[in-house]
Amino acid sequence: MTDSPIRFELLAQLPGTMARRGRLHTPHAVIETPVFMPVGTQATVKTLSPEEVSGIGARIILANTYHLHLRPGEDIVQGAGGLHRFMNWPHAMLTDSGGFQVFSLASMRKITEQGVEFRSHISGEKRFLGPEESIHVQNALGADIIMAFDECPPYPAERSYVHDSLLRTVRWAKRSQAAHQRPHDQALFGIVQGGMERDLREAAARAMTELDFPGYAVGGLSVGEPKPLMHEMLEYTTPLLPTDKPRYLMGVGAPDDLFEGVLRGIDMFDCVLPTRIARNGTVFTADGKAVLRNAQYARDYGPLDESCDCYVCRHYSRAYVRHLLKAEETFGIRLTSYHNVAFLINLMTRIREAIEKGNLLSFRQHFYDRYGYNG
Repeated sequence: MTDSPIRFELLAQLPGTMARRGRLHTPHAVIETPVFMPVGTQATVKTLSPEEVSGIGARIILANTYHLHLRPGEDIVQGAGGLHRFMNWPHAMLTDSGGFQVFSLASMRKITEQGVEFRSHISGEKRFLGPEESIHVQNALGADIIMAFDECPPYPAERSYVHDSLLRTVRWAKRSQAAHQRPHDQALFGIVQGGMERDLREAAARAMTELDFPGYAVGGLSVGEPKPLMHEMLEYTTPLLPTDKPRYLMGVGAPDDLFEGVLRGIDMFDCVLPTRIARNGTVFTADGKAVLRNAQYARDYGPLDESCDCYVCRHYSRAYVRHLLKAEETFGIRLTSYHNVAFLINLMTRIREAIEKGNLLSFRQHFYDRYGYNG
């Protein structure tokens, strides 16, 4: 296999758990892990400038292959010199395969061995995306890390469907590898599926590791299953993956899920949650989530979170942000989005420090007790 453009260093492990502290070297950034990656679906973390996201401390973000393929089109992004130049982001980037978005269309798509026929959610026109097409788009976009095209089965799903889907995902992974034209500067990750079936997860992990990807994602979790089941699947799956390569849990980013994923050996996380709830006026705080639109905050002149030192918490009050949200001023959503992304970036910094000091379990308990999470 071609030398990988990324390198993963394992710096520390927490005894009695699978938690690990690492460092991921990519063409555009060195990333301290475990890491939370903000999602920039349309080549932007919603309402925030790249400079703000960088200032918060993010060194890797995501963009979405499906959305950028439909609009503006990968040829336009490539003409600008790739995603980094197109959106003025100097650090690392990851693009997903587009598969999850296509499969979530449900009534608007048809799965075949070749790939997926679907109708654009923008224009309604018929389109097609398969392993070769997905990799072609991702090669043109130019992210540091790209994903193999996979099928994400829904929850719940019949075992026979999950089994057939898994085998198809493995075949698509091989085709994704064969289609990859930039292995020297883009690392292609394989995705482990298998639903909620232990033996299928094991079969998927074995098949993917045999293909020798430079990194591995765990997909098909946080799709509606109970959290204890997700944790069980993670606990079983991550030990089956190589210790010298990064492990990425796709689409997961609630504070408790970050703790539980780290304790089960995950290095990388992403989720739209912080910016999505921000648009509804909800913010993370050390004492749990606060819905700033509520009347109780109308005369609350304290910061969004007393224990947070992000730019927003240093300069603006809950009362002011609530006023902006009620007045439908965009600046209000910018402030809640900034804070929420900063909250998770800061939480991951503290988790990394706790792994190094060996006190992650006590830190988790302290966080849960104050946050109000009782699992």
